[in-house]
Amino acid sequence: MYKILLAALISAWAFSSQASVESVQIQLKQKYPKLNIENIQKTEMQGLYSATLDNQIIYIGENAEHILIGSMIRLKDQHNLTKDLVVKNKSIDWKSLPLQDAIKTVKGNGKRQIAVFSDPNCPYCKQLENQLDQLKNVTIYTFIYPIRSQSVQPSKQVWCEANRTYAWNNLIRKGIVPQTLTACANPIDRNLKLGQTIGIQGTPTLIFSNGFKAAGVVSAEQIESLWKEFKLD
Repeated sequence: MYKILLAALISAWAFSSQASVESVQIQLKQKYPKLNIENIQKTEMQGLYSATLDNQIIYIGENAEHILIGSMIRLKDQHNLTKDLVVKNKSIDWKSLPLQDAIKTVKGNGKRQIAVFSDPNCPYCKQLENQLDQLKNVTIYTFIYPIRSQSVQPSKQVWCEANRTYAWNNLIRKGIVPQTLTACANPIDRNLKLGQTIGIQGTPTLIFSNGFKAAGVVSAEQIESLWKEFKLD
């Protein structure tokens, strides 16, 4: 009888452990159906679950009655577990990027890699170019991403130029549109579909070689700092 009872308790505990995430999801839908809380998962802290709400990391109690916002720090090594979740949620698979559809610029030994989604008529993209100029020993893959209608044709013309890097620099920095109107096979439509697939919502957007996405103008100092933090330096 003792063995049967023990086995039943272990089985019940295992079921409860496996079903806990699901039970939190069910409770949330029942109690607060208008809240769009996603990516619920266990944390290292018993009874507390991480999730995302409006692209922000939150924590939920197992009874789905409380939400916490802030950083979870593991005391024994002062590791920021919330930061890990932020990086994970904002990351894509770098290997999935079709780098052949980007303009490749190599500076120095080109050891470090970064991808940029940029619209030639985006003022913030122009600012980012000045920051990218300050980087050394990097390979930059520029995916021309014309989300503005007036940017589509010039973007295609850049790709059809013999020296795409030169044509892109003239367009993004000086507003000089390539004169040639010769059509050629180009990846512009593919780039737009790619951006939608991986969640590029605006320009500029940077993608580091570990898959981390950073939107907006990121300074050269911030890029260097992220390389070191991600151990990509």
